[in-house]
Amino acid sequence: MLRWLLFLPFVLTSFLTAAPPQHSGELIFPLESWHNHGSCIVQVPSGDLLVCWFHGSGERRSDDVVILGAKRDEETGQWSKPFPMADTPEFPDTNCCMIIDPEKRLWLFWPTIQANLWESALMNYKISTDYEEPGKPPVWSESKVLHMKPGEAFPKTVREKTAAYLSHHAPITPRAIEWAYHNFQQADDKLTRRLGWFTRAHPYITDRGRMLLGLYSDGFSFSLVAYTDDWGKSWQFSEPIVGGGNIQPSFARKRDRTIVTYMRDNGPPPNRVLVSESKDEGETWSMVYDHPVLKNPGAGLELMNLRDGRFLAIYNDTEDGRHQLAVSISEDEGKSWRWTRHLEKVAAGEGSFHYPSIIQTEDGMLHASYSYFVKDAEGKQVKSIKYASFNLDWVMAGDGGE
Repeated sequence: MLRWLLFLPFVLTSFLTAAPPQHSGELIFPLESWHNHGSCIVQVPSGDLLVCWFHGSGERRSDDVVILGAKRDEETGQWSKPFPMADTPEFPDTNCCMIIDPEKRLWLFWPTIQANLWESALMNYKISTDYEEPGKPPVWSESKVLHMKPGEAFPKTVREKTAAYLSHHAPITPRAIEWAYHNFQQADDKLTRRLGWFTRAHPYITDRGRMLLGLYSDGFSFSLVAYTDDWGKSWQFSEPIVGGGNIQPSFARKRDRTIVTYMRDNGPPPNRVLVSESKDEGETWSMVYDHPVLKNPGAGLELMNLRDGRFLAIYNDTEDGRHQLAVSISEDEGKSWRWTRHLEKVAAGEGSFHYPSIIQTEDGMLHASYSYFVKDAEGKQVKSIKYASFNLDWVMAGDGGE
């Protein structure tokens, strides 16, 4: 009986605000052979939507990769032509994310890749107060390098957390031992622990005004958080969130103020979303564990709180492949996921729909952007960024709904 009463506010909210399922989707620009990937979406105060992504020949081999953006006019529903957001000449710029802070400043975060290796990433950010002109790129008032400086305890913490993680994942294999020593060697090197960190998902602002920027390293294959309490005047860094390939953190908050992060799984089976929790505003983190329900094929995802506090996740709900992109809603802070609906679902090999970004606007609507890779009539892969708009009722209707 008590358990049912806990869910009563959600039931009443759904009953009182029930609306016909709504869903629409469209490509932000026509399919093309250029690589377009890693988008992020925000709504500007005027009501228009702004999406950024990286575009070029391929960030691992070419230096022509730039950050592009486009705006969707709230009145006309039309997307502008893509425009430049950031470009470090002759270096690839990748994995961008954005947020609009309580003072209505737009922040853009992204890494510049120094040597066509993720391990050479150098984090940057820009801030704009002039970004609402329809169809036009932001005018940036500040542009800075986010110099990474994990604390002096970083090598010791990496050792302790790696050992603790392995002790809970017996038997310890030769590959696991090799991974551990690789972590130790990298953590001991000052340059290695200060380079190679970069973004993927939306930053998160706590109710106390701290901005958390989720970062990860492909070299370490784990995550940490950069955070600021003074809107970028100074940055501090959490302890490392050490697990077996837990990267690309995204955040939500539980009712008891615990912050939870869901992360992509780049490690050994089972292929599940990886989870950690913080009870001190993102400074320290619990041992990483596999989510009991949510699958992950080694692909980016986002977690968020809906306006009513419930959790929403957007993710590839398979153990192998990115041919399904799902949206799920949880009433019990991620323990179970009562409702799931697919934005995309095709047979393996027929398409790839991944690296999603999602927001909820004041009217309750959900807005997502994601990488959209399919094959053209000649069998060649073509790419765009897709935008989808839908309401909660559409998700809760399930795949068989309207």
